[in-house]
Amino acid sequence: MDRDAIEEMFQALGPVTIKRMFGGKGIYHQGRILALEVDGEMLLKADAQSAPDFEDAGCRQWAYDGKQGKPVKMPYWSIPEAAFDDPDEMALWVRRAYEAALRAK
Repeated sequence: MDRDAIEEMFQALGPVTIKRMFGGKGIYHQGRILALEVDGEMLLKADAQSAPDFEDAGCRQWAYDGKQGKPVKMPYWSIPEAAFDDPDEMALWVRRAYEAALRAK
């Protein structure tokens, strides 16, 4: 995903900073990481409070293969398909991600 597409996706929050990381990109707003782009897929940050919303929307949690092949779940979730066609829906999900970022220590 190019810079313009990422900025458009997160426009409801205002300016974002995009940094290369993990072979992908980290998306930051006001110094807090709220999303990752990994293998061309955008993943939004969630926590114990917001993860159930992502799960209820049919999203999947990102995991990578850790040591000994065991999956390691990370606090990032896929974005509901409906959000890609509806800017108001996307705004709701990116705000949830930012709220989770604010709650993170």
